[in-house]
Amino acid sequence: MSNKQKKNLARILIALVAYIAAIVATRLIPLQGVAQLIVFLAVYAIIGWDVLWGAVRNIIRGQVFDEQFLMAVATIGAFALKDYQEGIAVLLFYQVGEWFESYALGKSRRSIAAAMDIRPEFANLQLPDGSLQQVSPEEVAIGDTIIVKPGERVPLDGTILEGRSALDTSALTGEAAPRDVESGEDLISGCVNLTGTLTVKVSRPYGESTVAKILDLVENSSAKKAKTENFITRFARYYTPVVCIAALLLAVVPPLVTGQPFSQWVYRALTFLVISCPCALVISVPLSFFGGIGGGL
Repeated sequence: MSNKQKKNLARILIALVAYIAAIVATRLIPLQGVAQLIVFLAVYAIIGWDVLWGAVRNIIRGQVFDEQFLMAVATIGAFALKDYQEGIAVLLFYQVGEWFESYALGKSRRSIAAAMDIRPEFANLQLPDGSLQQVSPEEVAIGDTIIVKPGERVPLDGTILEGRSALDTSALTGEAAPRDVESGEDLISGCVNLTGTLTVKVSRPYGESTVAKILDLVENSSAKKAKTENFITRFARYYTPVVCIAALLLAVVPPLVTGQPFSQWVYRALTFLVISCPCALVISVPLSFFGGIGGGL
């Protein structure tokens, strides 16, 4: 858990305690009017200041219709209708959801970062005179001989010519138990040599090695959007403004037609606005892809 996630979790817990305390206080002490508003505004400031600031900042940048804007409108509207408890409860649920999303995303990113550690930094190339030269794995050709010492990561795929050792393959296979290898066996890149020195004849260039293919798959999977994700992004671009316009019409048209109180229909419009918020739909697709990548490593 990062420091930011710890701070956000602490803020949620503090706001929850303050929210419960405000409810109890308003019931034990019959606060009315401005006094009640001030009490709940204090709680709102703890849990919702970043949402309001995010909405204002996005409006300045020209990005009006997003989940922060919808949450700001819904909660401010709830306060305007004097439904203070409901407004803060919506913000609490929203912030809890944001925290779980951040935690899951951070965990996936750490898994992907750990996968990036399997990239070999060098290879010990054996020269014709028997000496060793540290070179980049990209410089080693098929048929060259490399030496993998204990504690080093296997830089390239090949066949063991001499030596016996135990390999840590957990970064590739997830298997915790070391794997014993000896001369004549195939060796894949990305493993860590634990015990003995191995002499290896390279069978593939670095670009076609196991570790290069794994890193390429991870990088491309996290960088490219799937067709489903692209569709959801386009869908939200049109869906959110439609929802906002529909909520505005719901708040204005029925009272004018039926003569019912505006407050009743404004409340319904705000409820519709919160329920129709597409943030969960938009976030679920990329988050599931990204989480799958991290969980698969």
